[in-house]
Amino acid sequence: MTRDVLTTGDVAKLCHVTIRTVIKWFEKGHLKGYKIPGSRDRRFARSDVLQFMRDHGIPLTDRDAEPAARKRILVVDDEEAILAVIEEYLRQIGMFEWQTAKNGYQAGLKTQSFRPHLLLTDYNLGDITGVQVAESVRATPELAETRIVVVSGFLTEADVPGLRAKGIDAFLRKPFTFEQLRDTLFRLLKVI
Repeated sequence: MTRDVLTTGDVAKLCHVTIRTVIKWFEKGHLKGYKIPGSRDRRFARSDVLQFMRDHGIPLTDRDAEPAARKRILVVDDEEAILAVIEEYLRQIGMFEWQTAKNGYQAGLKTQSFRPHLLLTDYNLGDITGVQVAESVRATPELAETRIVVVSGFLTEADVPGLRAKGIDAFLRKPFTFEQLRDTLFRLLKVI
């Protein structure tokens, strides 16, 4: 199975160069990537590496030419500002497809059509709760593998066991940092 995220060594192999060359490309800003917090390790989105190879005339094999399908994320929140901030952050990460929904009704429709790998939902959506959305997802056999993250400024860590019992995979308390969001997404989607 083709991975969406590559290590420095993976990129070096793909481009037929040394690891040091890949590090230089990254450090000079020629190749988009990111450092793993608390580590010297770097990761690169497969799509960015393939585009870099095309831009610089590095030959692609047939096997390398098609990037793996991106993981899909559905973000559900009734606050436009929060949706906008999360959308911008996902755009900066550059390795996911995403859609947004502003209420439980839209979340239900988009979950069926978009088939997200991960559902990131606020707890209080106005018309229903994120837990009710999660219960609906869990009741749909085709969506059994969808990972679900609930965010809330009202719930606490004491509420987590109850969330897990309802099929929630993770909980983020508002306000959360981009690092907390990224780490949760990467862990649940197994990108690192």
